[in-house]
Amino acid sequence: MYVPKETQKKMLLNTGTSLYELTTNKNVLLVFLRHFGCVFCKEALKDLASKKQSIADKGVELVFVHMSDNNIADRYFKDFNLSGCAHISDPNKEYYHAFGLRKGSFTQLYGLQTWVRGFAPVNKGNKLEVSKSLGDATQMPGIFHIFDGKILDSYIHKLASDNPDYMKLAECCLTQ
Repeated sequence: MYVPKETQKKMLLNTGTSLYELTTNKNVLLVFLRHFGCVFCKEALKDLASKKQSIADKGVELVFVHMSDNNIADRYFKDFNLSGCAHISDPNKEYYHAFGLRKGSFTQLYGLQTWVRGFAPVNKGNKLEVSKSLGDATQMPGIFHIFDGKILDSYIHKLASDNPDYMKLAECCLTQ
C-alpha cells in the first residue's frame, strides 16, 4: 500500500507537525479509530493505554486518527489514560479513505462474531454511545506502521470487533 507524501504532509497532528515530518525521524504506529462511542474503540484505547510505554520503549510513537474535533478527542484520550498523545482529526474521513479504510458491511459491523465480542468480559463497562460528534458508526478502523513516509506493515480490520496484536505491529519492522 502506498499513501502519497503530499497526503501525509496534509495530515496535521494536534501538535502542528505533519505525519510525514514525524515519520522522517521515527517509527509511527498510526491507529485509525472507529467512532469514540464504539465498544471496540474503547477496548482499543484501553489496550493501547496499557501498552503505550512498551510501544514507546521500542522507539515507536503512537498516533491516533479520529473523526471528532480535537476537544472531544482530548476528553476521550484523558478518560483512557492517553493524555498528551498525538492525534489527527479527520471528520470528513479523507485520510481514512487515503489509507484504504471504508465503511463496514452489515456483517462486519453487526454480525454474530461482533455481537459475541461486544459482550465479552473485556468489554464490560464499555458503554455504547451514539452521537455524530463521536464519528461515523459505519467506519472501519485500521493500523499502519510507518517510517520515512513508507507503510511498512498494516492491519486492516475485517470485523469491527477484531483485536489486533499492537505489539507485533509496533515491533514488525523497526529501523533502529
